[in-house]
Amino acid sequence: MRQYSADLTPPWKKPQSVPEVPAEPGLVVEEPGTGFCGAVIRCEAGTVTLEDRFGKHRVFPLEPRGFLLEGRVVTLVRPSSGPARPTRTASGSVAVPGARARVARAGRIYVEGRHDAELVEKVWGDDLRIEGVVVEYLEGVDDLPSIVESFAPGPDARLGVLVDHLVPGSKEWRIAQAVTSEHALVVGHPYIDIWEAVKPASVGIEAWPRVPRGVDWKTGVCRALGWRVAHTGEAWRRILDSVHSYKDLEPQLLGRVEELIDFVTAPA
Repeated sequence: MRQYSADLTPPWKKPQSVPEVPAEPGLVVEEPGTGFCGAVIRCEAGTVTLEDRFGKHRVFPLEPRGFLLEGRVVTLVRPSSGPARPTRTASGSVAVPGARARVARAGRIYVEGRHDAELVEKVWGDDLRIEGVVVEYLEGVDDLPSIVESFAPGPDARLGVLVDHLVPGSKEWRIAQAVTSEHALVVGHPYIDIWEAVKPASVGIEAWPRVPRGVDWKTGVCRALGWRVAHTGEAWRRILDSVHSYKDLEPQLLGRVEELIDFVTAPA
């Protein structure tokens, strides 16, 4: 006698299987019920803790089909106890193990000074090498229009410029407005110096000091914090060593650097 299954549910109504993904630290997922998107910072029995790019933490249960990974429904599971390979770069991008650096593009990203360049390299260096983008630094932006003209940006050689203290009415703002090439993009952050784009908590301070007008900003900061005034290079090394990923930087800087990378690498 032929046996029939008791399950009379039509195939198209049965829930489709979804992949199980280990909740490794650094994995960026979205909880669709709340729209909260963040990186995994810990996974414990039955729960996972996510941190968004602003440093906010949320704890969610490890439920089947409970998260979105790059737009696809997945089930997060506790990772194995073995050593895990990092899944994200310092900028939060997907890591590409073994990827070779791309031959440098004709396009460039200019930043104001050495400290700016070192900070960009530390957080976005892996991304920049894969994309073939070279970062160079200027000594101030007073001659920016002529520098852009000398570079002669074009469809295959775009130029992106990151400027400190780019706020309406500032000297930097007026200089940036003079750059009119459609193949050059000048953006900036509101901070007087790139030091201030590092979150105070990451450096171990409550806030960046207010420095009176007429006082060199770096000198004033070192004096207010009790750091050696004559050694601003040493102070910068202390600040840079406190930066481990994009989570240690202010959103106003993160967005501008990502914008420049997208602009320089966009198809001609």
